[in-house]
Amino acid sequence: MSYSIAEAARRSGLSIDTLRYYERIKLLDPPARDTAGRRAYSDADLAWLEFLTKLRTTGMPIKMMREYAQLRAAGDASAGRRRAILLEQRRSVAERIAELQACMDVLNYKIENYDRICARVPGAAGVVREEISA
Repeated sequence: MSYSIAEAARRSGLSIDTLRYYERIKLLDPPARDTAGRRAYSDADLAWLEFLTKLRTTGMPIKMMREYAQLRAAGDASAGRRRAILLEQRRSVAERIAELQACMDVLNYKIENYDRICARVPGAAGVVREEISA
């Protein structure tokens, strides 16, 4: 299956400009071209874009993503270095999750404290908004 740049953008959640940028900085191999010379993205291209999006979501710098993409092109011989990059990123993500969990714990403590105050002080509840579950 092949997809136009607009369809690839829609399916990946990335903008057309981002797809072109990723191609320009060599995160994404230039896609095949259709008979009219337009980009034709494959399912494999979309899977790679999904992975790149996950890496960005984890906060991986573009520079590291570019190194990973270059190593990927080298094939299995680069598996050790690619694994090391992912291990380091996983460590970074785990640290961030722990940091966010500590923040969540503080928020939960404060909310529970205000719940106690509101339960005992008439009129202290004020405006109640829909709660977001943790």
